[in-house]
Parts: sequence; structure tokens; C-alpha cells
Amino acid sequence: MSTLSHRYEFVYLFDVTNGNPNGDPDAGNLPRLDPETNRGLVTDVAIKRKIRNYVALEKEGEPGHAIYMQEKSVLNKQHNQAYAALGIKPEAKKLPKDEAKARELTAWMCKNFFDVRTFGAVMTTEVNAGQVRGPVQIAFATSIDPVLPLEVAITRVAVTNEKDADKERTMGRKHILPYGLYRMHGFISAKLAERTGFSEDDLQLLWRALTNLFEHDRSAARGEMAARKLIVFEHEHPMGNAPAHVLFDRVKVRRINGQDDSPARNYADYQVDIDRDKLPAGVSINEIF
Repeated sequence: MSTLSHRYEFVYLFDVTNGNPNGDPDAGNLPRLDPETNRGLVTDVAIKRKIRNYVALEKEGEPGHAIYMQEKSVLNKQHNQAYAALGIKPEAKKLPKDEAKARELTAWMCKNFFDVRTFGAVMTTEVNAGQVRGPVQIAFATSIDPVLPLEVAITRVAVTNEKDADKERTMGRKHILPYGLYRMHGFISAKLAERTGFSEDDLQLLWRALTNLFEHDRSAARGEMAARKLIVFEHEHPMGNAPAHVLFDRVKVRRINGQDDSPARNYADYQVDIDRDKLPAGVSINEIF
């Protein structure tokens, strides 16, 4: 597997219909909002979680594609795998004094855990496996337009205890957005990929994960979510040929239906325009979908 030789940035569009794309535990699980603009937010952590879950499904059991940050995992046990594989005895909270062995431990974690070599990880716990700065970084996603969360009352037809069988059924609440189209920016560093071993094969797996992200993440809380567009800027030079923000400005998303008198309710209410004129030298645009 060859490591990356090009730098990339990407624009990722996804939407939600009658669902909650990312609940805020500090606000009763309401959809996350920018309080100044009422635009919806989805954290980078939420998107990374879905990427990890997709990779775990597609590559289940395949060497080099274990997931480091997974539900109910004990991180010290993950680190101990590296020590055991390399025959090194761990010392509490410290890396081996031999720098070569310390680098070998971190390299083993990168080689065996997809998300470590992709997103990086701080593995300086009781069993210290070092720290990795990942080549793939993702920003918060923000909705194109302001969104309006709705609180929906729900009832339960069953009860927990027999003594409550004749009582009124429990009432509950769930929060949804009727519709929201979100835009997210991502960055991939070829130079950092050299350090972690993030390869061309890993890159293609990342594109597949973003393409199919929501197909295996269905739930009542998230309603209908769909990946709508993935626009990739590729640089010839590993250090890049143009600033990321200049390239992102070439992608415009605008309302085309009912902009003045009705809220958006589906993807067809928007138009995505990509300015391909006079691209900076050494930069190309690829629409994955």
C-alpha cells in the first residue's frame, strides 16, 4: 500500500428529513444549533463516529482495520496489544526510554488501527502508546439555512411493571428537524499521511465511507439522512498548490425553490455550483458523487 503523495480538501453535503442529525446532551438532546444564526451544527466527532462504524462493518476482521475508539473499548487494553506484540514491558504513564522502541509502539498502533492512522489519537494514558497527529481532519458541519427544531410528543403502549398495567401510558418527547442540508469541510495532509502510513487504499475506503455513511446508520432518532455530494480538490504537490479556503469558496450552495416564502423541505430546493474557471495551477476537482 502506497502512502499519499497529494494533498486533498473536500466539501461534503448531507441532509436530514424529520430527524435529529446530532443531539446536544447539554440541551436535552435538541439538535445542535448556532444560537446567533439558528443554523444547525453537526460535530466532527459525530461524523468520525459514523466513519469508524462503516469501516468496522466493511473491514470486519481484516488486519490493519481494527477500530481504536469504539463503544465500551478500554483504551489501556488497546495499548497493551502493541506492547505484547513487540515484547515490551509497559511502565506506568511512560513510553520506553529507548526512542526507537517508543516510535515502534506508536507505529504499531497506526498500522493496526484504521482510525489512529487516519484521525490520529492521544494515547498517553496509564499504558502509554504515544501521540499521533492524523492526516485527515474534519470541521463542524453547518446547515445552509436556519433550521427550526420541533418537539414531538410520543406515548408508550407498554409498561415496565405489572402494577402499572392500568395506569396512563408514559408520555415522552423527541426532537426533530423537518429538513436541513448541511455542509462540511475536510482536509487530508500528504505529509502527515507519511508519518502514520495512511495509504491510497485508506483514502478510497474513506471516500466509500462518506458515500455510504448513513446507509448503515439508520435509527428512529435520525430519520432519513443522505449523503448528497462529495467534491474533492486534489493538489499535485504534497504540500498543496493553493490555500484551502480559496478552493472552498468555489463551491456555492443556494436556494432555488421558494426562497422568499417557504422553508426548504428537500434537496431539490437547492442548487450546487462549482466554479471550475481559472483553477490554481496544480489543482483539480473531482466530484465523487
